[in-house]
Amino acid sequence: MEWWAWHHRKGLGLVDAEAAPTKASWWAPARRGWRIAVLFMIGSTCFAVGSFPPTASLLGDAAGPVFFIGSIFFTTAAYLQYYEATNAGDDIYGMEQTGRLLGIRPQSIGWWATAVQLIGTLWFNVSTFNALRDLSTRQEEALVWAPDFFGSICFLVASGLALIEVCHRLWCWAPASAPWRIAAINMAGSIAFGFSAIGAFVVPETGELNNATVANSFTFIGAVLFFIGALFLLPVTSTAPTEAQQT
Repeated sequence: MEWWAWHHRKGLGLVDAEAAPTKASWWAPARRGWRIAVLFMIGSTCFAVGSFPPTASLLGDAAGPVFFIGSIFFTTAAYLQYYEATNAGDDIYGMEQTGRLLGIRPQSIGWWATAVQLIGTLWFNVSTFNALRDLSTRQEEALVWAPDFFGSICFLVASGLALIEVCHRLWCWAPASAPWRIAAINMAGSIAFGFSAIGAFVVPETGELNNATVANSFTFIGAVLFFIGALFLLPVTSTAPTEAQQT
């Protein structure tokens, strides 16, 4: 039996390398981890639909609200992850001991990963909301692009911390591990969002995006990758105890 930080944070208990694999369940709404995955999938779908040229052209001005709605789903999922990390029990199984809505666990790298990602989603809330407003070029830089850029940086940092949590060191190659695949895919998605933010910079002289194609393409790629990462999370959470069982 082995103790792994990611499994502890998810309340999955100890890892038995010799145990026979359990049958995965794709439908487990009673489990918080399952709900987190679904919320991230819905948010990713909104971002993908809003940035994919055919659907974006059909949406027209409605693409902006779709992005904002997607950011709300991201924030909800990110907060549940933060709550999960904040209330992870101190026993070896990670069973939830408290019900704190806010808290600090500086000794937990998983807590730092979820806290930074939550901050990133809040920046995306600000960016997508302000994108709905009629703003000047300078205001767009400060209220739309800057929050988008800060949010992308937060996602990169959070994804890096998540990989460290899974690897127990700065980097590892473990494609057979479901937690590693999830963390690696999310890192790739965060990198894509970073390129999107670079392309979305508003050029002061023209008021146009630095590169709209790059911004939209990498937003779509990042959204698809986050959707896949969340999809992989669904069966993993099926072995976690429900909240009723934890209490």
